[in-house]
Amino acid sequence: MINRRNVLTLIGGLPAVALPVRAMAASPGVAPLDAAGGGPRKRIALDAGWKFHLGDAHELDRDFGFGAQQRTYAKQGFGASYVASPDFTDIQWGKTNFDDSGWQDVILPHDWAVSLPFTPNERFKATGPKSEDPRNGHGFKPLGREYPATSVGWYRYKFDLSQADMGKRLTLEFDGIFRDALIMVNGYILARNESGYAPFSVDFTDVANLDGHNLITIRVDATLGEGWFYEGAGIYRRVHLVKRAPIHVPQWGVLIRGRADGRVDIVTQVRQADDKTADAVVVSTLLDPDGKVVASERSPTTAPSPWGETTVPQTLNVASPRLWDVHRPELYTLRTAIEVDGAVVDQTENRFGLRDIRFDADRGFFLNGRSVKLRGANIHQDHAGVGCAVTKELNRFRLERMIEMGCNAIRCSHNPQSAEFMDLCDEMGLLVIAENRQMISSEAGLDQLERLVLRDRNRPSVILWSIGNEEPQEGSVRSARVARTMIRTVRRLDPTRLIGAAFDNSFTKPQALASALDFVGVNYNPNELVKVHETFPRTIVIASETGSSVGTRGVYVGDDKRRHLPAYDNEKVPWGQFAHEWLPDVENKPYVAGGFVWTGLDYHGEPSPFYTFPSVGSQFGVYDSCGFPKDTAYYIRAWWRQDEPLVHLLPHWNWAGREGQPIDVWCYSNLEEVELWLNGKSLGRKAVEKFGYATWQVPFAPGKLEARGYRQGRAIASSTRETAGAPAALRLSAVRGRLKADGQDTAIVRVSAVDATGRPVPTAELPVRFALDGPLWLAGTGNGDPSSLEIETQPTRRLFSGLCQVILRTRPGQTGQARLVAQADGVRSAQLDFTLG
Repeated sequence: MINRRNVLTLIGGLPAVALPVRAMAASPGVAPLDAAGGGPRKRIALDAGWKFHLGDAHELDRDFGFGAQQRTYAKQGFGASYVASPDFTDIQWGKTNFDDSGWQDVILPHDWAVSLPFTPNERFKATGPKSEDPRNGHGFKPLGREYPATSVGWYRYKFDLSQADMGKRLTLEFDGIFRDALIMVNGYILARNESGYAPFSVDFTDVANLDGHNLITIRVDATLGEGWFYEGAGIYRRVHLVKRAPIHVPQWGVLIRGRADGRVDIVTQVRQADDKTADAVVVSTLLDPDGKVVASERSPTTAPSPWGETTVPQTLNVASPRLWDVHRPELYTLRTAIEVDGAVVDQTENRFGLRDIRFDADRGFFLNGRSVKLRGANIHQDHAGVGCAVTKELNRFRLERMIEMGCNAIRCSHNPQSAEFMDLCDEMGLLVIAENRQMISSEAGLDQLERLVLRDRNRPSVILWSIGNEEPQEGSVRSARVARTMIRTVRRLDPTRLIGAAFDNSFTKPQALASALDFVGVNYNPNELVKVHETFPRTIVIASETGSSVGTRGVYVGDDKRRHLPAYDNEKVPWGQFAHEWLPDVENKPYVAGGFVWTGLDYHGEPSPFYTFPSVGSQFGVYDSCGFPKDTAYYIRAWWRQDEPLVHLLPHWNWAGREGQPIDVWCYSNLEEVELWLNGKSLGRKAVEKFGYATWQVPFAPGKLEARGYRQGRAIASSTRETAGAPAALRLSAVRGRLKADGQDTAIVRVSAVDATGRPVPTAELPVRFALDGPLWLAGTGNGDPSSLEIETQPTRRLFSGLCQVILRTRPGQTGQARLVAQADGVRSAQLDFTLG
């Protein structure tokens, strides 16, 4: 049972200090936005300045009177409840200020669920560690009907507008809220969005207070989930305020199709949100990856009728085009301006790439005419310490780990990812299967699908649309009807990409789902790859989920009590395959366009094969939930990056108490032979077949274990493991020491322990305490232990298999120096300095 009085201390991750928001003297905490942005259109990030408090779906007084006396929707302008009412004393009805001083200060993105304590389901008694528990999907976080006190949250945001905004269209753009969000501005209920993943926008022009204070209030209800995995709770993606002229380009209103021959086809949507009409000119200017103008076109157009829209087609041509490719992702920028009477009244920019993609049912995928095997990973959107509140820089860190392994593709499983995640895939040259959350052809379902396609159709990274995953209906005739309706929606918006879904059964059933699709994704079931190809010879075949082997980073002896599995890649779920099984199978079949390992990283929830408390995280990942590599990452890297010599030795060599006992020693390498040495003595040289690896059984003796890889008889690369002593000191490291003071930049800090000689201690499990000095705040901590019950937003974390991680974020506008200090009993502390500016 959760003690409600203690819950707020666990939520949000920010200490109770004033955020750096400029305030008007008459109204502390109100952010003036009239001077923000630049140019005729202003797009202002609403990151800092939010207040958060838990509600309670079952307690009226704790839910701020939401729904009281049927007045939630009865009278507009006074709010759904007192908390949503305009609370400034200069408003005409003069309500007393609502006191939110006790609410939590948060900076978006924010996931309140990650701060909640792990909670076993007392109503269910499992019969063993691998028996099913109905609460395990979300990692035993207290969300759902049984936990009304922690499944509803409220947000408030105060800001100012000025008379300069008179006549502008004012819109709030939300990239994602989990889930069922009621959006209120100045006490008016303007929208309800149930999807936890689809982006949406809300026009609040009519209810805005110009030259005065404004209040956004959002009630978020995460009682019902949409997936069987951890989904978080709250405003876990970014929010922007957009100010546009009445005649403007609406959100996602520019369609761009760039080809490898340099032709760029453009369709611009022009909206007239006014009673007036005015002739306009659409000016499209193309900038190359260096920012140089390489093409432009002006297209006069008769203005749309009042409150109407029109579209303007254009074609630009680029001489000597620089192509977007996985190895060199060149991005062009299209600047779209709307001119009225010679003045620019609206302007927006969109990035895109010049590239050609093609799928062949017999030969796979082609990018710019070159055959490319899709070497991909499935990725959920949560990370240790922060849950689903993943910033752009943290997503960059995660995607860099995938590229490090040899990935060139990502499958967004099983929902639309954030816009920033997709931006990074464009920037980093990753090919994407963009996946919808729910396979349904209802009006609401098609609307969510449409928003996904509109947002991401200009992206060079997106190569396929997926409308479903392992759907219960996939073997029915009905599923084909649902699919065809969804496909019509996608093709109306984007006829250039193929559309499919991922299956776990009924792969070749006639007149069912597979018969309606351009591509069939085969999840596991490797024998079905050839059957699909033979049954539907014109359909593209993809191994959309492969692997599902399981292991715990740094652990080499299983422990059911601790819910740990050996990391030798010798454990798998009943439907899974080991890496050395699925990888050659996919690579050697030319008609299989590629394979996507399940999963790139561990994630909260769905803790197969241990389904019971305290197993709170998955163990499918090739990297753990912090992004630390498991040994299997090196096996995959060896064969996905064959041109780079690699030798990787496992396990660690700290086995006190097992002297003389045999230890299984494996070596992953893409070289021809590997020789193993222990304390200077050769234990033999072994050949490594393609997609294979070498193994030995070695009686443990403390010292140095070394593997040397050979090509044509010459030593090319090596890997060593040394027996370390007791932990003597902590070590901290981060990719960057200079951060932007924008409230979004993120430092991902690696914490480790070393012995007296500086050798890493791979078995260290010290509890570490963290302290910060300066304008950084601790967003979360993690260690990759799938059964750790530590609160992830607290400044403490136990090392697990020698490592843990700290995630730090900046505060908007606060520059200067910051220092992170790590301490543990009995060892030397460590510190890491940062510069913010």
